Amino acid sequence: MGSPWKGFVEFTLPASPPTTFVSADLSSTSPVGLSLSPYGRSMSFDPGMLHNNGHTAYANGTGPGIRETGVVEKLLTSYGFIQCSERQARLFFHCSQYNGNLQELKIGDDVEFEVSSDRRTGKPIAVKLLKIKPEVLPEERISGQVGPDLHAYPFTVLHGYIHPVVSAIPVHLDGKSAPGQVPTGSVCYERNGEVFYLTYTPDDVEGNIHLDTGDKVSFYMETNKHTGAVSARNIQLVKKKQMRCQGVVCATKEAFGFIERADVVKEIFFHYSEFKGDLEALQAGDDVEFTIKDRNGKEVATDVRLLPQGTVIFEDISIEQFEGTVVKVIPKVPTKNQNDPLPGRISARIGFNDKELPFGEKDTKSKVTLLEGDHIQFNISTDRRDKLERATNIDILPDTFNFTKETREMGVIAAIRDGFGFIKCVDRDARMFFHFSEVLEESQLHISDEVEFTVVPDMLSAQRNHAVRIKKLPKGTVSFHTQSEQRFVGVVEKEIVAATAKNASPNKSKEKGKVVEKESEEGVIAYEDCGVKLTVQYHGKDLEGGCHPQVGDKVEFSINEVKRTGQQSAVSIRVLNRNASNAKRLQGFVATLKDNFGFIETANHDQEIFFHYSEMCGDLENLELGDTVEYTLSKGKGNKVSAEKVTKVAAVNGVGEDVGVTVMMGKVIRPLRSVDPSQTEYQGLIEITEEGGTKGQNYPFGIMGMANKADCLQKGELVKFQVCTVAQTGQKMACNVVPQRRAMVECVKDQFGFITYEVGESKKLFFHVKEVQDGLELQTGDEVEFSVVLNQRTGKCSACNVRRVSEGPKPVVTPRPDRLVNRLKSITLDDASAPRLVIVRQPRGPDNSKGFNVERKTRQPGVID
Repeated sequence: MGSPWKGFVEFTLPASPPTTFVSADLSSTSPVGLSLSPYGRSMSFDPGMLHNNGHTAYANGTGPGIRETGVVEKLLTSYGFIQCSERQARLFFHCSQYNGNLQELKIGDDVEFEVSSDRRTGKPIAVKLLKIKPEVLPEERISGQVGPDLHAYPFTVLHGYIHPVVSAIPVHLDGKSAPGQVPTGSVCYERNGEVFYLTYTPDDVEGNIHLDTGDKVSFYMETNKHTGAVSARNIQLVKKKQMRCQGVVCATKEAFGFIERADVVKEIFFHYSEFKGDLEALQAGDDVEFTIKDRNGKEVATDVRLLPQGTVIFEDISIEQFEGTVVKVIPKVPTKNQNDPLPGRISARIGFNDKELPFGEKDTKSKVTLLEGDHIQFNISTDRRDKLERATNIDILPDTFNFTKETREMGVIAAIRDGFGFIKCVDRDARMFFHFSEVLEESQLHISDEVEFTVVPDMLSAQRNHAVRIKKLPKGTVSFHTQSEQRFVGVVEKEIVAATAKNASPNKSKEKGKVVEKESEEGVIAYEDCGVKLTVQYHGKDLEGGCHPQVGDKVEFSINEVKRTGQQSAVSIRVLNRNASNAKRLQGFVATLKDNFGFIETANHDQEIFFHYSEMCGDLENLELGDTVEYTLSKGKGNKVSAEKVTKVAAVNGVGEDVGVTVMMGKVIRPLRSVDPSQTEYQGLIEITEEGGTKGQNYPFGIMGMANKADCLQKGELVKFQVCTVAQTGQKMACNVVPQRRAMVECVKDQFGFITYEVGESKKLFFHVKEVQDGLELQTGDEVEFSVVLNQRTGKCSACNVRRVSEGPKPVVTPRPDRLVNRLKSITLDDASAPRLVIVRQPRGPDNSKGFNVERKTRQPGVID
């Protein structure tokens, strides 16, 4: 095979390297940097002087006389292939081009060659092959320590050995890397003042151990035949580095503490003198790092330093959630021999295997009591130190009550305190105690909420029970009674007698916010069921239509039975027909409510009838001014007429149906008798004041004529009203009476104030800030509109529904008195004889910052900024 280099002249290198080479036609030169190869047998070139990624412009990227190195990859009888070392190329060569004994050439030998082109195919081939003798590296064992930085671990020479620095293979790779790549570390060592880096792989480490940064090691150096790169092999661990450990402070005592280590399941002692930082800020739960030393044969933590919160992680929690069953619960009262920190057990099927996982007190999402058989949902936590698995984030599933054998009871929340409450049970007489931590689904409970629960004995007192696993139920689920669907007919044998509320004012009880307990005597109804004569009791609250039955009245009713006691009573009572001998029932309207009595305005709105609260049938708490009632007239001592058997009925129209559309202006010339008890007439009187044909005309009014029944109209007040006709009598009366009051705010205190308005003997009218509409803050001088109400218990009036009409003048800042200004001007800040202020203690702000944030400035005396 002919040589392709016919057009070139061979030459011998001079003492100084030439800067050009000579071409065949001698017409041009090209500057090429030349230097001897390390082996003294070939030339290398400066790639910066060439084009096309290191190749000349010659065909197939070859250049004249340029030598390359490679490794014999394949060798047959008359030809073979070479893998280039400097570039990614595989070249053919003919055995005739080898300069030497062909019998000594083997696969893997390093060779040097020139690149030419095949004349027939034009492909690049290797020619003028020369075998390279391998450079023999000294079999010197090098020792040192592992570390990422030379400056961190200075080199020293011990017994003639070199101490290198090694960058360890990252632990998180765990022997794995991207496809086609092997995880590597690096060894950095020093020789003759120069620094060299060597790489290594896990296979280069003897004993299959993991090297950490800072470990002392020894190794041999090896050259890669393909790449020529030098690496470390046969690495042996000489001494492990004194590692910095991490952990969490788990206990602090007076002068020492304990740290839970993050590398092993173990606690380690440390003295406060070893803590580097603010000892007052150290507390249980802080993340720390430390060094372990032996003292008196025991391991202790030294050089303890704080780490950012969240640095130390003991466990990995699974993202996937699993379902399982509780097979062993944590005892509420631990036994003396109980040393297991995870005494609970959960059985679950994970994958295709059945597992039993432990859990502790802190692994439940809530404090709700767990029972054996509970169907729960959880995550799996794996401890990084010992790979122990446990269940955590345990949550009870809603269908768990289908799996447990517990007896569920129902009730209603009767009382709530700070952190606990009591339940009125359907099946028990006693109220059941419960703690808020036992409420499922984190729902907030309120009084009268209906709940379902389980009763368990108290661990501290076996005689007491309490409710656990409380679940809120929809309204209407819990019932304390059962009511018969069948309707019965009977006759009233005994009427209800109101035995209490004789001294209970509805106004007083409403002011105190309390419910007045009634102990009224029940009525009795006689009826027949399947031919058997029976009697049943009834209460006023069970009457329908507000009609109060009397003796002899025929009634229809249902029977209600209390689940807990089995006691029966008549409910949904409706009067079918009255006994003819009963007195006539009249209708009226509540006009006045006092402490233990009141007055009823007659249907004609012209008189008032006295009644005592003992004659009130039904709930006195719901009785308000203007309510429609039904009553019977009776005469008592002194032939005085009063109402008895008063019953609240459905509301009817007010004064009359025929109401005029014209709104008139007038003035109260006589109030109601409830405002002025000294007058004989019940009705109040309004005189028209606006100009017109009806000026001076008077119209009476009663409680039903007031737009606000609680408003206390005084004599002389201006009002707006309409005129209506009473259907029964044809009398024209004032209705929809609205007072027109305007006055100035005299003063405002913290939660109350006074209005300049004359009511009775008082020149000022009290009001509370809660009565101010729109939540405005009134100031002295504001003009307001308001209503006046009379407190029936105290007999004093106050303002309500206060609305600001216009704002008063803004207060003007009064200047400082001259005597004070002159005194301030006479003070000289530079006076040497003036007393000096010495700072004894710097002020401390609410955020524990010291000193003033704003710089103090010198101000002119007597001048306000």
